[in-house]
Amino acid sequence: MNGKPVRFLADANLNEDIIFGLHRLQPDIVFLDAQDIDLRGVPDDEVLAIAAREGCVLVTHDSRTMPTHFGNFLAAGQHSSGVIIVPQLAPMRAVIDTLLLIWRAGDSEDWVDRIDRIPW
Repeated sequence: MNGKPVRFLADANLNEDIIFGLHRLQPDIVFLDAQDIDLRGVPDDEVLAIAAREGCVLVTHDSRTMPTHFGNFLAAGQHSSGVIIVPQLAPMRAVIDTLLLIWRAGDSEDWVDRIDRIPW
């Protein structure tokens, strides 16, 4: 990693076990919880703005509406710190390992204005 490490923000629908698992394996990882920032009921476009302001890649299970909101966010001239969509049924360990790899090998600049899905 040459630049700034990737920081994560969980939206309100992300399984919290993912955050706990990552913190167990890597205590210094920055993974903000939706409850810490009170994101319950906050519209997706505002969640994207908060993640961008915090410099965090948004991690979500929302594959249904988030891609559209992400596209609209960029079309409105906003910039995102990135979005990672986690399939609901993906094995927990595979998700944790993938996010840990992104954190260890990635650079926050790699995720600017990018949306991706953890394959499963």
